[in-house]
Amino acid sequence: MNTFLIELDRYMNDCTSRGLSAKTMRSYDQTLRLYLRYLYEQHGITEPKKVKSEHVRSYFSFVRERGKYNAFSNDQTVMLNRPHNRTDYGKQVSETTLANYQRNINAFFNYLHNNKVIHKNPCEGIERIKPQRKIKALLTENELQAFFRSFDVSKFHEYRNWIIARMILDSGCRIGELLSIVPADIDLRNGAILLRSTTTKNKKERFIYFSPKMGRNLKSWLEYRDRYTDSPYVFPSTRGNKMSLPNIETAFRKHGQLTGIEVQPHQLRNNFAKYYLLNGGDWATLSRILGHSSVEVTQQAYLDFNDAEVGRKYQRHSPLSNLDI
Repeated sequence: MNTFLIELDRYMNDCTSRGLSAKTMRSYDQTLRLYLRYLYEQHGITEPKKVKSEHVRSYFSFVRERGKYNAFSNDQTVMLNRPHNRTDYGKQVSETTLANYQRNINAFFNYLHNNKVIHKNPCEGIERIKPQRKIKALLTENELQAFFRSFDVSKFHEYRNWIIARMILDSGCRIGELLSIVPADIDLRNGAILLRSTTTKNKKERFIYFSPKMGRNLKSWLEYRDRYTDSPYVFPSTRGNKMSLPNIETAFRKHGQLTGIEVQPHQLRNNFAKYYLLNGGDWATLSRILGHSSVEVTQQAYLDFNDAEVGRKYQRHSPLSNLDI
């Protein structure tokens, strides 16, 4: 009997009870099933208590050597996804992906240790994989103008997507949070939107804010929307249903291709944060707006200004420029 699979099911049930997102759950499940298969096929291990630190270290070496899409948690996925046809088949797995694997595996063994299934977490003492951060591209004013001009706002779906893009850039809202709001969540007078606990990543209510310019855009959209749909959502599909994230990502990608600019929803959230800081905003307020657990989390995510952006921020806060001396 493979007791690992029993413990994995218990762990996933625990994750469900803690209200983790479906995306996080899929990541845990896929990572752990790949790792359990490796333990069985390479080391004959089917019990958690037999896993040692060397089995964890060797796994990351194994993943680096095999490359992308050379291992599967379920053989049926090979037939469905045809990985051999991918252009990146066999290419090196990124250090970011390996860091995610390590984090997921460590969380699982922590759970087993806390529940006294194992005496020690085999991940303890293993050096953490630290991928080199990529500087997030800051879209210029001209690039943003070109992107927004590519939408045909005379069409319902393009007008909706135009408003969504502007709202993310103006408020820093996550796309999944934005697609869940209803008109009652919006306070046009005070420029605020309530994100309810059922829609946020950390399951806590918070407010996001929008500018007077965005308020005028949003008011016009709500009036337009009410003429064409009775959907409960502020940003519904053309059939009145809740919009799906993949559809928005596809739409943004299309407009990016039209203008030669790569744009994705989360990139606009990143740009909000960086422009907020460049324009003199503070870290503590930004952290609350973004819904991060701490200022440190926000700083880790956005302390990646390039030289030109640092220079721009300096010019805004230069002591000599701001003193009458």
